[in-house]
Amino acid sequence: MFKATFDSLYGYECPDWFRDAKFGIWSHWGPQSVPMCGDWYARNMYIQDSPQYLYHLRHYGHPSKFGYKDLCALWKAERFDPEGLMDLYYKAGARYFVAQAMHHDHFFNYDSKFNRMNSTKVGPMKDICALWHKAAKRYDLPFGLTEHLGATFSWWKVNKWSDAYGPYAGVPYDGNDPEYRDFYMDNYEHAGDLNTASSPWYTKNEKHHAYWLSVFKEMVDSFAPELVYSDGSLPFGDHWHTGDQGTGAGDGDSAYKYGLEAVAYLYNASIGKNGKNNAVYLQKDRRPEIYSVGIVDIEKSQLPGIVDRPWHTDTCIGNWFYDAKMPFKKPGHIVEMIVDIVSKNGTMLLNILQLPDGSIDDEAKFILDELAAWFGVCSEGLYGTRPYKVFGEGSAKVLIEGFREERTAWGFDDFRYTAKGNHVYAFVMDADAGKAGSGGVRQGGGAGQGGGTYVLRSLADERVKGVWLLDGAGGRPVEFAQNFGVLTVKLPPELPVKFANCLKIEV
Repeated sequence: MFKATFDSLYGYECPDWFRDAKFGIWSHWGPQSVPMCGDWYARNMYIQDSPQYLYHLRHYGHPSKFGYKDLCALWKAERFDPEGLMDLYYKAGARYFVAQAMHHDHFFNYDSKFNRMNSTKVGPMKDICALWHKAAKRYDLPFGLTEHLGATFSWWKVNKWSDAYGPYAGVPYDGNDPEYRDFYMDNYEHAGDLNTASSPWYTKNEKHHAYWLSVFKEMVDSFAPELVYSDGSLPFGDHWHTGDQGTGAGDGDSAYKYGLEAVAYLYNASIGKNGKNNAVYLQKDRRPEIYSVGIVDIEKSQLPGIVDRPWHTDTCIGNWFYDAKMPFKKPGHIVEMIVDIVSKNGTMLLNILQLPDGSIDDEAKFILDELAAWFGVCSEGLYGTRPYKVFGEGSAKVLIEGFREERTAWGFDDFRYTAKGNHVYAFVMDADAGKAGSGGVRQGGGAGQGGGTYVLRSLADERVKGVWLLDGAGGRPVEFAQNFGVLTVKLPPELPVKFANCLKIEV
């Protein structure tokens, strides 16, 4: 059993299910999806002249009259079909599933004894997380929860403000309503800071820290999750969001006592249930003295190469909440991200956006269908694999810069590697069924446009016995030659999948 100390939690070992799964799907969904106006709506609707404030003002009314509590009541989730969605997600390659327990908006997606503003009492009148949990377990998928509550107390200082000018100048927003003080939080200590930035990410308010810990334990007791994700650094450090170095583990455990107790509680509950720890805790502080209590998560970015310890990235097909103005990633881009991340010992979680009614739109369904077609052929090269000696080779460079995610212009010499048993898997990043578009980025297209001879230089220490092109039916042998350590393969003109075709190499 673990103690709530860094020294004890440094004994954490990542469970095999997480190392084997490689790809999961996330439902980052709640009342903030109702306006279909993007992420952080619950905050930005209280910042005068922000795009979401203007949208709210002109669609629902001034936030002194129609506030976020009123928007929550509009969320009905009337077409939410977790069983049907889970069918799509499993076929699309997901081998774990994660639900949002609550966002920074302090609205809970499960029946909580600590918060009356939850989906069983307001809006949907459904236990969203319980329904997701049941659907995931039908496929025996590890089930995770994300909590964004740690930052809520200071993040939501803006609901105590008022307009600085105009017809409602000086009229307090409804965050000042004493009847909803428990929901909007008694956070006046931060309200005097008129800086619109979400800083500090974590408050120093001990009452909120204790509340967060009680909620964390409630989630663990209610769902026995195999994964919990905190949106920030290990509570209550502030390193991840502000760039400030904060208080390190070398200064003792006291600054992180609530976070350490929560992580130990999660792991010990898993041990009590399973006889061993099958749980994963994700947080975003990249310092090894902090993240070694679990697994580091890197939001909408990744690492440049292989590291010994498994790591995780979370991303989305568009905005974090449904945004009618934002385009979605192309399926090929998503596939290439998954392959590149897995080759470096990472795992990728993808948010599939849901409409306010709980359904997904045609574009999201198209993405899932394309992922299903690709995983149906190439998943052998991902599931259960481990990094090869090198993650890849080639001249193309993946952009690693903040939260930017741009599709890489792969070249003829770009490969990504994984390994399992006596096989190395080489993903030919340029070998897709589309034609090169502007800038070399691959567009969609039909089969029959592949082919060509490819040269792989990273297997010089291996004696290659055979090479197959994964095709979903055991693999198709391809012509190869190995001379002076250089492996040459010739691909057929008809390629099995549209993006990142995979070679299975016996060594």
